[in-house]
Amino acid sequence: MPTAARLFAAAAFAAIGFFAAELYKAGLPPETQFGRFSLISALLGILCGWLVMGRLAGRGMRAALGSGLRTSANMVFYALLVFSVYEMVLRSLRKRYDGVFEAVIGTFDIALVYGAALLRPEPLVILLVGGMAGGMLAEWASRQWR
Repeated sequence: MPTAARLFAAAAFAAIGFFAAELYKAGLPPETQFGRFSLISALLGILCGWLVMGRLAGRGMRAALGSGLRTSANMVFYALLVFSVYEMVLRSLRKRYDGVFEAVIGTFDIALVYGAALLRPEPLVILLVGGMAGGMLAEWASRQWR
């Protein structure tokens, strides 16, 4: 059911996903091809904000801080999953894997590499501070429009 809290959470986490992706890209080599990386990250932010944070809004400001961090963690998990599966499919089309099981293991290897590149302070600060701010914004919207 659409609520103001879900709308505000979706907008906040879309911005967080976009800016975290932009800061993540800044730490990678310049020859890296990103395509629509930031837009897909923003879309994942919309989905996580609407489905996760929007559902958890209305439980108080202290809970909103934790819920915002939880939503940021969900965004990171799904972003790593989506982008590592996409990279695995591209590699499998180039015949880099001998079988299905090797391709599945390759997905986790790719996710580890992508996750290690995420451990720079800039994207982490955006995800942590932005997640808490997004949670508080959704909680505020929940209180304003009941």
